[in-house]
Amino acid sequence: MTNPQKCPFSDSRQYPTKASARSNRDWWPATLNLDILHQHDTKPNPLGSHFNYREAVKTLNVAALKADLRKLFRNSQEWWPADWGHYGGLMIRLAWHAAGTYRMADGRGGGGTGSIRFAPLNSWPDNASLDKARRLLWPVKRKYGQKISWADLMILAGTEAYADMGLKPFGFSFGREDIWHPEKDIYWGSEQAWTPPSESRYADVNKPETLENPLAAVQMGLIYVNPEGVNGQSDPLKTAGHMRETFARMAMNDEETVALTAGGHTVGKAHGNGSAAALGPEPEGAPLEQQGLGWANPNQHGQANQAVTSGLEGAWTTNPTVFDMGYFELLFGYDWALARSPAGAQQWQPIGIKPEHMPVDASDPTVRRMPIMTDADMALKLDPAYRAICERFMANPEYFKDTFARAWFKLTHRDLGPKTRYLGPDAPQEDLIWQDPIPAGPKGYDVVALKARIAASGLSVAELVATAWDSARTFRGSDFRGGANGARIRLAPQKDWLGNEPERLHRVLAVLEPLAQEFGASVADVIVLAGNVGVEQAAHAAGFKADVPFAPGRGDATAAQTDAAAFAVLEPVHDGFRNWLKQDYAVTPEEMLLDRAQLMGLTGPEMTVLLGGLRVLGANHGGAQHGVFTTRPGVLTNDFFVTLTDMAYTWHPAGPNLYELRDRQTGATRWTATRVDLVFGANSILRAYAELYAQDDSQAKFVQDFVAAWTKVMNQDRYDLA
Repeated sequence: MTNPQKCPFSDSRQYPTKASARSNRDWWPATLNLDILHQHDTKPNPLGSHFNYREAVKTLNVAALKADLRKLFRNSQEWWPADWGHYGGLMIRLAWHAAGTYRMADGRGGGGTGSIRFAPLNSWPDNASLDKARRLLWPVKRKYGQKISWADLMILAGTEAYADMGLKPFGFSFGREDIWHPEKDIYWGSEQAWTPPSESRYADVNKPETLENPLAAVQMGLIYVNPEGVNGQSDPLKTAGHMRETFARMAMNDEETVALTAGGHTVGKAHGNGSAAALGPEPEGAPLEQQGLGWANPNQHGQANQAVTSGLEGAWTTNPTVFDMGYFELLFGYDWALARSPAGAQQWQPIGIKPEHMPVDASDPTVRRMPIMTDADMALKLDPAYRAICERFMANPEYFKDTFARAWFKLTHRDLGPKTRYLGPDAPQEDLIWQDPIPAGPKGYDVVALKARIAASGLSVAELVATAWDSARTFRGSDFRGGANGARIRLAPQKDWLGNEPERLHRVLAVLEPLAQEFGASVADVIVLAGNVGVEQAAHAAGFKADVPFAPGRGDATAAQTDAAAFAVLEPVHDGFRNWLKQDYAVTPEEMLLDRAQLMGLTGPEMTVLLGGLRVLGANHGGAQHGVFTTRPGVLTNDFFVTLTDMAYTWHPAGPNLYELRDRQTGATRWTATRVDLVFGANSILRAYAELYAQDDSQAKFVQDFVAAWTKVMNQDRYDLA
């Protein structure tokens, strides 16, 4: 600075204000956005690449942590007072809303990353005042530091709150590693406002099954369904239909849905004793002096009973700090009528309730208040299937408590992955079908001899590579489901998926399964090893020696260990790596490629090298020739990138998602391609990667990088290798 008294940012001609600056996306909105591939970039992580949370949490004093949490639950703070002097309900809501964003369609959402600390989740209307819950937990987090992640602490706080109020938890596992920036590229809906009418995400709001995939919640900014009814219009039976669809998309059946609704409302209360219009802005919109807190309530005055969050007001049970059967006793013990909360929200209240059945005020134990039910609660009473489940629970309270404890465990652990990833003294030993259990596999067989037999089997490079790829590509880093381990590609429903080319798959497995039996190996191992053999053969044909790393030990799942309905959501409807679309979609093929690559945990360069390599290996679905820019198919060359970047050719549209590459001099068509192929030459970032691999001195690097990326895909679900 030549003039120390002048602010270097004061010249708006050099440093535009926020209002006047435009991003690349503003200038060119149609450009393919690769940000999703950087969603979990390690650069913002202040702990560094050498920090291993899963090892750090093993040194945690779990008993001391639980004791500190229980002290916290009963130590009400004046700046945010506890209902009835107990923060249990608030901590349960924090854990519930952290985990409750999980959806089966793509495995995204959930409490596994601590993402509720960041926008947009930290500022969703449905998450109002959960910022206070995390701030209350801060002294505990500060004390235990890196030994406990926010993600683990928030889920544990909810689980321990239930235990403190009388429920025996099914279990708890540590192992959730925090992210350090928002997962801004998760699609939560196209709405431009909070909690607008649901129509925008339904083809027909009267048909819950028409909810847009992969969404699960009924409105933007809500976790599940609208507590006042569909679009705020009370109709418990209609609400029941939306509950059934929403909870199913979050991996819950009817019994689990009833248990979670009843168990969630057995403790705590809703808050709406005042005007929501008086609240300050949400955390992301709040002024600096709020220090990350939002929804400031100028009328609360240190009183728990003056809080406003959802707008509904009241508890569901007579004793809202005790886990008992009081929810069912009130719901079925009284008739209910529609009423309004002080904040104007629509809710149900009992007719002719006995005073002793009314819960006491959250701040003044000398006053009793009217209990409430939401439209979702009334749905449990009026929907015939839900009512039958409630009656079964009322007849057997211990069964209800066990069912709820298991459903809570599932809710809070669904995105943690298989049981082999569980950590801590309370991790349950029981195998649960939704954990996708896989038995341990053999390791002591002769890998070298088995590779030789595979190489001599007569199967082509394309057959070996495509089968291994199809087995492994189902892996989702979002919830640690799928992958090659378990060899579920040989079981229903995967063996019949169109994307897996059932006829080719059956033919290849008919060769590989006898080899697995002969050598004492798992079929899962043999499928991956066969793919490695294909890659090594292709590299050798290109003049390079490639030893693809292989670690035996995968197991073979059985049909009894496979929830076919739950696996149906993993079916690929596209695979840009194999140049395949099941049908035409509103989303472009290249955008779907990015989505798949991100779920598989791939970086931009890894996605690029894998696609280029799979093209020349002839691994396209059905043997299609689009993008196979080589005269030596089955040979691991960089020909795809050389041809794509060669100015001797021009590209011309030839039909929906089809292009022709023509010789610039003669006009003759030389190759055909799809949008997924061309984007690697058209997008400036992807072209930079393509040009790297097209260089004359990059052939060896291309082979090396392809082998590394291939191995990563094959081993993504090998948690025993971490």
